[in-house]
Amino acid sequence: MGRAEERRARQRGGRRAAPRRSSGTPSNTEGSPSTTVIGAPSAAVGGRAAARRAAKGGGKGADGKGRIRRLFTWKKILGTFLGFCLLAIGAFIALYLAVDVPTDNAAAQAAQRQSNVYKYSDGTTTLARDGEVNREIVDLAKVPKKVQRTFVAAENKTFYNDHGIDLKGTTRGVLNTLMGKGAQGGSTITQQYVKNYYLSQEQTVSRKLKEIVISLKVDRQMSKDDILAGYINTSYYGRGAYGIQAAAQAYYRVDAEKLTVEQGAYLAALLQAPSQYDWQAASETGKKLVTARWNYVLDNMVEEGWLSKAERQGMTELPKPKEPKPTAGREGQKGYLIELANHQLEDQLMEEKGLTRSQAEAAVEDQGWTITLNIDKKKQSELEKAVKAQLTSKLDKKKRKVDADVQAGAVSVDPKTGKIVALYGGVDYFKHYTSNATRPDYQPASTFKPVILAAALEESAETRSGKPITASTVYDGTSKRPVLDADGDKVGFAPENEDDRDYGDITVQTAMNKSVNSVFAQLGVDVGMKNVMDVAGKLGMDTAKEQAVPAQTLGTMGASPLQMAGVYATLDNHGKKVTPGILKKAEHNSTTVAIPDPIGEQVISPEAADTVTSVLTGVVDDGTARQSVANNPKRNGQKVAGKTGTSDDNKSAWFTGYTPDLVTSVGLFGEDDKTHAQTKMYGAGGFDRVNGGGFPAQIWAAYMFGVTDPDARFDLDTDQGAAVQPTWTPTPSQEPTTEEPTDEPTTEEPTDEPTTEKPTDEPTTEEPTDEPTTEEPTTTPTVEPTGDITLDPGRPGDNDQ
Repeated sequence: MGRAEERRARQRGGRRAAPRRSSGTPSNTEGSPSTTVIGAPSAAVGGRAAARRAAKGGGKGADGKGRIRRLFTWKKILGTFLGFCLLAIGAFIALYLAVDVPTDNAAAQAAQRQSNVYKYSDGTTTLARDGEVNREIVDLAKVPKKVQRTFVAAENKTFYNDHGIDLKGTTRGVLNTLMGKGAQGGSTITQQYVKNYYLSQEQTVSRKLKEIVISLKVDRQMSKDDILAGYINTSYYGRGAYGIQAAAQAYYRVDAEKLTVEQGAYLAALLQAPSQYDWQAASETGKKLVTARWNYVLDNMVEEGWLSKAERQGMTELPKPKEPKPTAGREGQKGYLIELANHQLEDQLMEEKGLTRSQAEAAVEDQGWTITLNIDKKKQSELEKAVKAQLTSKLDKKKRKVDADVQAGAVSVDPKTGKIVALYGGVDYFKHYTSNATRPDYQPASTFKPVILAAALEESAETRSGKPITASTVYDGTSKRPVLDADGDKVGFAPENEDDRDYGDITVQTAMNKSVNSVFAQLGVDVGMKNVMDVAGKLGMDTAKEQAVPAQTLGTMGASPLQMAGVYATLDNHGKKVTPGILKKAEHNSTTVAIPDPIGEQVISPEAADTVTSVLTGVVDDGTARQSVANNPKRNGQKVAGKTGTSDDNKSAWFTGYTPDLVTSVGLFGEDDKTHAQTKMYGAGGFDRVNGGGFPAQIWAAYMFGVTDPDARFDLDTDQGAAVQPTWTPTPSQEPTTEEPTDEPTTEEPTDEPTTEKPTDEPTTEEPTDEPTTEEPTTTPTVEPTGDITLDPGRPGDNDQ
């Protein structure tokens, strides 16, 4: 047996085969018997074979691993991958052959566009019908070459060199759609044109694949100029304008052929988010974003050689568009209601379908929606009447120039459901395009103080002396008193009270009633400004970009009546989050969009929210709103909690208040009638200063006392504050005077505080020994401000009361 055979034999039998006798082996000449020894050597060999099998893993485990290795060899993996690629290529070829470029679909889409119908909350009464299609096709040759380039620079710099699709961006888009992440860019101009002209805005894999195939075919069949012309003539620019000609007229009152490069760059920038970037309605953030994109477009043009550096250097300011033209169906307050309804519907479509903002706008505008709002027809009418009776009828811009600079906004919310039942956005949608109800660019001032108190109660905060902060805690109300940290060191902030008035030692309740800045500045630091800002965010304020500094206690961050109505509705709803919603129902053909519940989770404890409510009743009954609200002859027993606010330099004035069944926030804003910049309201209406206890509180009372239940009562889970421990006796209601009330109570300031509230030590660090009695004391009520306000530490105190 050869050696190879011997090895095979060992592998098969586990033992060595008998050695083959060599023919050259000499015979036994001794005569001894010739023997072959098998037993011992074979056993030894068998043992070694068994050991080798064991070393290799032996048994079933080894066999299993061997099978896996044989199954997943690199050849098989490579073959599988190549087979998958061939299958994908084959499927794409089949799809390419099966999908044809549709016939002209733009005309059909335009013909199918229908007006949106908006209804009041009863579901039967029509509020408005909106959606006249504004589209005009223009030949590309009439659009200046450099204006054409602005769109390429904005959307697709490789447009003139690509084959209609961006493979990397398209793959990302398909994957995002598959994973439910929505649209995240990546489409070329050709793809966007195909989507606008031939397809729809829906985000599905099948639609995306069709878009890819049609884009490839369109790029082969059409010239780049024809594709660009189709793109700029079918895109939506906002203001109901489809196409560059309609957009040029809507924004600059010129034909497309008269557009400048700067104007073209703005229109190209608009396409990313038309409503958000419309200069006349944009927030400060929106203006910054569209300005940045405008610069991006022009810089790209220089990079591509379409604009010289010298020309670019002369383009320093974005050309401001004109005011929008009146559109049928949006006159008066209707435009403000429609804009908010559309915006909230777009938000929901973005959430549900993964659309971008521009796609969502295109899916809502002129698409035949039937949208039912939460707006109550009676309450809406009463709110409009109240603003006219208490404000606009009293302003005379011919007599006083400043009267033309006064803007009013208001939002009314049901605290139990979160429904926006009435809204006032301005004197007229076509006279003032920006909605004063939703603009977030004015300071809420002292209406933020209740947030500070809510944070103190929610966090179980203590004074510097270690005693719990309550409504009866005593603080030093001296104007410009330095604020101290926990170690007793100055923090570099000493706010001034209104009119630089000193109050001495007063309780938190009294400080809230009188809106004492120095008390709330110290209170905010005792609570911890981070805690204050956290609670502000939970209640519904936009604090993402705000710093947690003591100056915030003056209420200088931006806020809208809509936001403040939500904050106070959450307090009225015992700490359960209220995010005001205007949508009741939205239907399109046979599809109904799910409307999110405005009522959310518990964000602060019921005890904290109810204590703030209790304290705020003191502001109304014995504080800065006493004359306009508590003593208003229209009041018919309604229980009211609320807070006035007057910002630094008198640029804004507020009253946000609530009864058990309704919350309303009213804001007055100083806006230059010509430039729309923020301005002071001193002298408006013939008064030295516009205070929160004046026009805003008067509007609030005229509206609320006509639509609320006089028998409704607050159900409060607290033993603090003016509602459960009044420290005064209400006086009979009197007819309001025509004199503008100040934000100070009309009662005379007492010479001292009750002995039960006067601390023997430093007022800011000591808790009074007992609660105020129910007897009428010689002082004003004790309420501590709880507002959270944003202001730079080095800035003078805000005179916001």
